[in-house]
Amino acid sequence: MSKVTAVPLRPVSRAGVTTLWIAIAVALAVGVAAAWTMSRKAVMTAMPPAEFMRANGNRAGIKTTPSGLEYEVIAPGSGATPTPNDVVQVDYKGTLTNGTEFDASKPGQPVTMPIAQVIPGFGEALTLMPRNSRYRVWIPPEIAYGDRAAGAIPPNSVLVFEITMHDFAPMPPQMPQGMQPPGM
Repeated sequence: MSKVTAVPLRPVSRAGVTTLWIAIAVALAVGVAAAWTMSRKAVMTAMPPAEFMRANGNRAGIKTTPSGLEYEVIAPGSGATPTPNDVVQVDYKGTLTNGTEFDASKPGQPVTMPIAQVIPGFGEALTLMPRNSRYRVWIPPEIAYGDRAAGAIPPNSVLVFEITMHDFAPMPPQMPQGMQPPGM
């Protein structure tokens, strides 16, 4: 026979049991929500580009242009928008759909670039943006790099950019590439 001494436990009140079950339910709900969010992102990034763009375009606040460019206005800005023949001054960050960053401007140092010398989807996005606006854009492969790789960008990639438009001006005649136009 064992020599175990029984220790009497105080009875747990009904309120204590109810609180315990509520805490378990809340923890379960938080876990399920986190799993759903993470799995949704994993599913979205694993989709073929056309499927990803279709699913992304159905989200609230996402607009789609006839070319397939999708964008979300984070800060609207105001005034006119640049033309394809203008030079813009922007901050930007480019990532793949899985979040891998492939390019970005240096913080606090906007980049000056002629719209006509960027990939078609990025140029189209720039022509939608007034001064002081901030957009998030999704560029399908057809108006990005298509079926060819470009540095860290694999073939047939959807590109995601966050862009802040600071200023734009007409392209001066014979402006050497990389030079800043007057007044920018």
